[in-house]
Amino acid sequence: MDYPIVVESEGVKIRSEKMEVDKLYYCIYQEKILLFYKEKNDMLNCYEITEKDVIDEVKQSQSDDIENILQRYIEKKNLNY
Repeated sequence: MDYPIVVESEGVKIRSEKMEVDKLYYCIYQEKILLFYKEKNDMLNCYEITEKDVIDEVKQSQSDDIENILQRYIEKKNLNY
């Protein structure tokens, strides 16, 4: 499956029809991490992470570790998704 979030020079393109429900997607754009989440009713949620330490940690991590880093951040900030 193609990743539904595409980062281009002019912005981020979201193909929500390709997103799975209850799955967290992310990208880095303009030194921010953007998190996207699609609910059962097709409602799309977006969170922005601007903390430099989290962004640097994600940039330096392997893809398997990134989800754990983001999950810890979500729990720390008590974000609901």
